[in-house]
Amino acid sequence: MPKISKKGINMPESPIRKLVPFSEKAKKDGKKVYHLNIGQPDIQTPELALEAIHNFSDKVVEYSHSAGFESYRKGLAKYYQNLGIAINHDDIIVTTGGSEALLFALNTCLDDGDEIIIPEPFYANYNGFSTSAGVKIKPIATSIHDGFALPKIQEFEKLITPNTKAILICNPGNPTGYLYSKEELETLRDIVLKYDLFLIADEVYREFAYDGNVHHSVLNIEGLKDNAIVIDSTSKRYSMCGIRVGCIVSKNKALMAAVMKFAQARLSPPTFGQIAGEAALKTDISYFEEVSAEYVSRRDLLVDGLNKIEGVFCPKPTGAFYAIAELPVDDADKFAQWLLEDFELDGETIMVAPAAGFYATPSMGTKQVRIAYVLNKKSLQKSITILSAALKLYNGKIS
Repeated sequence: MPKISKKGINMPESPIRKLVPFSEKAKKDGKKVYHLNIGQPDIQTPELALEAIHNFSDKVVEYSHSAGFESYRKGLAKYYQNLGIAINHDDIIVTTGGSEALLFALNTCLDDGDEIIIPEPFYANYNGFSTSAGVKIKPIATSIHDGFALPKIQEFEKLITPNTKAILICNPGNPTGYLYSKEELETLRDIVLKYDLFLIADEVYREFAYDGNVHHSVLNIEGLKDNAIVIDSTSKRYSMCGIRVGCIVSKNKALMAAVMKFAQARLSPPTFGQIAGEAALKTDISYFEEVSAEYVSRRDLLVDGLNKIEGVFCPKPTGAFYAIAELPVDDADKFAQWLLEDFELDGETIMVAPAAGFYATPSMGTKQVRIAYVLNKKSLQKSITILSAALKLYNGKIS
């Protein structure tokens, strides 16, 4: 029998999706499952985007330019310009979701065996993308006790070797909800300039910054013209995850020329996704104001409710729509599976994402879970009640 590749063997499972078989069985057994494990918002997609797809009248669905439709890229450039970011359409390549943008960035900036520093916990698929690109992650630990703030510059310097080529951040963060300050981004600027590194910023949650805080893009940090790369996506901004359209943005012309070769190899990004994405650019600002207010309300309900449960600690995130909670359990993976297999409260249970899969360091995050507050407040309140009851029973069984 032929052997599969080492990459295939080493490719990590998604902590977000690996428990799906257990949730499917729970549903077949008649349980209602509240999905707190995945960032699939229940917020309505803007009507403009849906109408654009419905109104498509061409007789052939053609390829676009490998960089994406010029009209869409010009629309994106205007979007960034309205945020005070001096970008033109030639600085943008449209991708199949933010995922492809990340793969393009890793394959363009790093060779096999090169190293990238990422503050952990981080978006779990960074592990998979790095494995696919042959890149080694050098994780730098952050702490739940200070809300996952950026580590000191000295901690970064301890990890830098001749093989280090980039630093990757998610801002605001998935899974932490942490929003980097301008001062923290300037600290990263100083590091990447000193050691001649790329700074890759996943900014797909840009619109979701709370409590009067402001999102700062690495594209607006002085001195980073040749170092900064932004990963972006329509998925969360317009609540249309299935559209699968994102982009990679950089003012580094040589970098973007190399990215274009990867873009040409996959031919073009999705036509209907670009049609929806371009239409969504006309979404009124009131949409984001209403959505942000809703997420703040959900966040407060969730985090306050979690912290009232004995033994649970959850810092309040300032962006995105995720929170990391530390639970009084022996192993969050086992607990998450137990919730689906063996527990119910009035025929209902919850599905959470064990946080260990968001770390690269073994044994980190074993008592933590990521919770996405993408459900309505009634469902979140029920989920808190279920979690509280589940913890009492679970800990009673193991004590």
